[in-house]
Amino acid sequence: MFRFEDPWALLLLGLVLAAYVVRWRVETRRTGTLRYAAVDAVRATQIGASRWAHRIPGILRACGIAALVVALARPQTGISSENVTTEGVDIVVVLDISSSMLAEDLTPNRLEAAKTVAAEFVAGRRNDRIALVAFAGEAFTQAPLTLDYSVVTTLLGELQSGMIADGTAVGMGLATAVKRLQASSAASKVVILLTDGRSNVGEIGLITAGQMAQALGVRVYTIGAGARGTARVPVDDPFRGRVYATMQVDVDEATLQQIAELTGGRYFRATDTESLRSIWDEIDQLERTEIEVENFTQYAERFPFALGLGLLLLVTELVVSQTVLRRLP
Repeated sequence: MFRFEDPWALLLLGLVLAAYVVRWRVETRRTGTLRYAAVDAVRATQIGASRWAHRIPGILRACGIAALVVALARPQTGISSENVTTEGVDIVVVLDISSSMLAEDLTPNRLEAAKTVAAEFVAGRRNDRIALVAFAGEAFTQAPLTLDYSVVTTLLGELQSGMIADGTAVGMGLATAVKRLQASSAASKVVILLTDGRSNVGEIGLITAGQMAQALGVRVYTIGAGARGTARVPVDDPFRGRVYATMQVDVDEATLQQIAELTGGRYFRATDTESLRSIWDEIDQLERTEIEVENFTQYAERFPFALGLGLLLLVTELVVSQTVLRRLP
């Protein structure tokens, strides 16, 4: 950024220009004769010099004065910055990766749909730390709390069913997420838990994990994934290869809703990919924090350059007018 601290001084440029115009008009109208006692002095004045050479001192003087006027106006350059103040949100995304998540009632299946929509959610956050927890028969942390969203997205894409023992340890998944938020100093701590079944294994039950979240002030949004009724699930048969089986969709909606209400969150049901995406969009809007942005600019003085240039031009004018471009009296 560039500015003049005292722009009023630039009005002097107009006065300088007006003075030189008046002087030029006077000189062009002036006539006269000179008488020389000898021609040797005239020959020594470089009569063959360029016809405009005698104007150089005046040009140097004008430019020098203009540079001094610019210096008087105090030119400055600045660097604009912004100070962003935000309380931020710490969010742990908890995904079910059990074999039932391969059911194809969501496109292409529950797990891939959940990963895609969760990645979109992560990419849309700003100034919030994100962590990733996965569970099946047990739970593990795939990514700790971080602001590096590209890492979270990459690790999210690497989640696959079969990475750990099968089962649905929903309570362990939530408890692991709550533990990740235990030391958090964020103003808002959130867990987004997605599952397609009911807790059937694990040392910590879902209600107990919900109480842990409540005690630590963690808000839990729960999502039940799966169409109502039945769904097709691929099964690898050792003799027939991959075949499809029909399974009853068994989402423990009552408990998931209880956990959400207990912690001040909300429960959602996703029966297809579009409803799943709209659910994540709604959570995204619910967990937005206001960001205070303070803009400021730090300026540095640049008048020494103009001042130095002006003085140099005036000294040069003085030297050349008294030497190589000296005018006869």
